[in-house]
Amino acid sequence: MKLNFLKKLILGVAVLYAPAQAMAWGTQGHRICGQIADSYLTPKARKAVQDILGNESVAISSNWADFIKSDPSFSYLSSWHYIDFDKPYTYDDMVAFLKTDKNTDAYTKLEFMIGELKKKDLSKENRLLYLRMVIHIVEDIHQPMHTAHTEDKGGNDIKVNWFSKPTNLHSVWDSELIDFQQLSYTEYATWINHTTPAQRAEWQKEPISKWIFDSSVIAGKIYEDVKPGDTLNYKYNFNNIATVNQQLLKAGVHLAGLLNEIFM
Repeated sequence: MKLNFLKKLILGVAVLYAPAQAMAWGTQGHRICGQIADSYLTPKARKAVQDILGNESVAISSNWADFIKSDPSFSYLSSWHYIDFDKPYTYDDMVAFLKTDKNTDAYTKLEFMIGELKKKDLSKENRLLYLRMVIHIVEDIHQPMHTAHTEDKGGNDIKVNWFSKPTNLHSVWDSELIDFQQLSYTEYATWINHTTPAQRAEWQKEPISKWIFDSSVIAGKIYEDVKPGDTLNYKYNFNNIATVNQQLLKAGVHLAGLLNEIFM
């Protein structure tokens, strides 16, 4: 009895701990994006989303794809969260690359799920899975290190310090910069969610390839500014928080536009 209890306890701790090691944008970042997206849904899209998610808001749903990583039966979703590149691309070259992309990655799975969600006969189970994953992946690809270099696993292999804490470059952009602001996700969304109708219309005309390209360009600049072993602190926050906020905001606006289009 004691042995079984101990096994269950260890498993429970593992389930709680695993997501924290592999979150894109971190819990706060995803919820910020989801909160912003929710503010720009059309009435029709809002009803469709609520019909699928039930009492789960877009903000809370944003983290499901990271939390479920602790379940081995969902391990096949791991490569859906990012699209890494072996070299820099011009926008035209990236569009050409994505047209021939046969990998299981953020771009190919987004395109697949968008098409599936538009079908009227999609099963209830898949409709819920795909909506949750679309929400999450759209947010993921706005985190620049989810469109970064293959060789270092999107910056995961680049060890740095955040103040005195050993971490890696990917995690700094996932969560350290956002958490450093010490705001709740609703406070954070209120802080940065300022757009004009014209700005939203312009951003929502952009194709997914443009979202990925813009993120990859930012990733390139991130690599240029950091060396392995660097200590990143107040100055790094000061120099980069505006970029973080812009990407969070764009993720929310792009996601809203996409959901409005799917459920029009």
